[in-house]
Amino acid sequence: MVVLLFFFFLLFDISRAIPVLDFSKLNGHDRAKTLAHIANACEDWGFFHLVNHGIAEDLLERVKKVSTDFYKLEREENFKNSKVVKLLNETGDKKLENVDWEDIVTLTDDNENEWPSQTPGFKETFKEFRYELKKLAEKILEVLDENLGLPKGHIKKAFDGEEGENNAFFGTKVSHYPPCPNPERVIGLRPHTDAGGLILLFQDDEVGGLQVWKDGEWIDVEPLKNTIVISVGDQIEVISNGRYKSAWHRVFSTTDSNRRSVASYYNPSHKATIAPAPQLMKETNEEWNQAYPKFVFGDYMSVYYQQKFHPKEPRFQAVSAM
Repeated sequence: MVVLLFFFFLLFDISRAIPVLDFSKLNGHDRAKTLAHIANACEDWGFFHLVNHGIAEDLLERVKKVSTDFYKLEREENFKNSKVVKLLNETGDKKLENVDWEDIVTLTDDNENEWPSQTPGFKETFKEFRYELKKLAEKILEVLDENLGLPKGHIKKAFDGEEGENNAFFGTKVSHYPPCPNPERVIGLRPHTDAGGLILLFQDDEVGGLQVWKDGEWIDVEPLKNTIVISVGDQIEVISNGRYKSAWHRVFSTTDSNRRSVASYYNPSHKATIAPAPQLMKETNEEWNQAYPKFVFGDYMSVYYQQKFHPKEPRFQAVSAM
């Protein structure tokens, strides 16, 4: 991994590349420095690569294999007959709006009986992978607690809601972005911020396409083998009272490659009440400086489903009136 990072920094201008952070250094004498780097990444980017995250290389390789096998065996032919392919073929040179060049299957604990069943090893591999990712997500949330000066477990408790422990929602989206004959006419995934809490992305090792909006330009999230890309969601932005920001990001389509993407999201329970942490609000002129509203996450998602590809600020305004 050290050699990979060396070549990464040689190849790319690190001032324009999302941070690459070593999670294992939280356990050594570099802990304070690593905490600061994570805080800066959440404040300045809303995205960062995580290396030495504790998920076994063997498991990551199995996830790649079953994901690729799954698409070829169970999804490829269906995608050729999908709505977006038909639209691209039937609309001449017109640029397509309100569609994405993406194939998706969603995995949750509640729909396990609907997980892909024809691909050998898919269910077993993803059950193990999701277990490891969820553990990693909860470790990262504790790091965010510490960096924000919150009690340990504050964010997880907020996500669990009043129903008790372990009610936070954990889902996984297995996506593929197949080769597109006219990438100038349709995007892989339209620009958006993530609605939920913490997103853990295991992206393709070789095929790029993911970009983050920063300082007025789109920055490539370069493929880096077996890293987990961490993305701050809208709910972390709210709890941090704006100290951490969810970032606009998109995926562009390409003509010659099938990009694999496995994104898992650690979200609040739909019944959880989300608000800025009291410790992060300052009292000024006898009023609390609360930059974000208090709301029920399920209500926020109702707005998000309608406004996902629009600026997030109106979503906060809409949910504050509910």
